[in-house]
Amino acid sequence: YKDLHNSQLKEEVEKNAYSSRVILECLFRYYRPESVLDVGCGDGSLLRLLAEKRGVDARGIELSQSGVNECVAKGLSVIQGDADTDLVYYPDASFDYVILSQTLQAMRNGERIIKEMLRVGREGIVTFPNFGYWRNRLHVLCGHMPVSENLPYQWFDTPNIHLCTLDDFERFCDERRIRILERKVLTDGASVNVLPNLRGALAIYHFGPG
Repeated sequence: YKDLHNSQLKEEVEKNAYSSRVILECLFRYYRPESVLDVGCGDGSLLRLLAEKRGVDARGIELSQSGVNECVAKGLSVIQGDADTDLVYYPDASFDYVILSQTLQAMRNGERIIKEMLRVGREGIVTFPNFGYWRNRLHVLCGHMPVSENLPYQWFDTPNIHLCTLDDFERFCDERRIRILERKVLTDGASVNVLPNLRGALAIYHFGPG
C-alpha cells in the first residue's frame, strides 16, 4: 500500500509540475514579464518558481488561511482575499500577467473575473477542468455527475458552480472580443492536440484584450 501511495503521489507531483511548466511557457512566450499576480495561488508553488527561478515580482491572493500560511512560510508575498470581490481594489495595469489556475469554475461571476483580470493585468492565463472531456460525458450519460482527478468533489459538496467546455470558453471569449493567444490542453500530464474538447481533461488559456 505504501509503495502504491508513493507512486500515486509521485504521479500527482509530476502532473502538477508539468502543468506549471506549461503555464511558465505561456508566460515567457512573447516577452519576459516583470510582475505576475496569481489569484487563488494555493500553497504558492507557481509563485515560488516565478520568484526564485525567474526573478519575477510574483504576488498572490489566496482565500484559505492554510494556503496563506504556507506561502508566507516560504517567504512569498501573498494576502488573504476573495477573488470574486477583491480584484476591484487593484489599480489598472498593475501587473504584466494575472493567473487564475483551477479556480474559474468556482467563481460566482466568471465574466466579471475575466474582465478584472484584463483590467489589472496586460494579459491573463486561466486553467480549468474541461467538462466536455469524454470521461465526464460518460458519467453524465450513465446518470451521474462526474468525479475525477480534475473534478474531485461529489455533487453535494462541490465548490464548482460554473463548469464549462473548451468550446464554451472560446465562444465566451469570441463574443466579448477577448483574444486567445495560446491554448494548451492536457490529459494525465500529456498534451492533447487531436479532438481536444473530447479528449482533453485540463485546459490552459493565455488571452488578452481584442
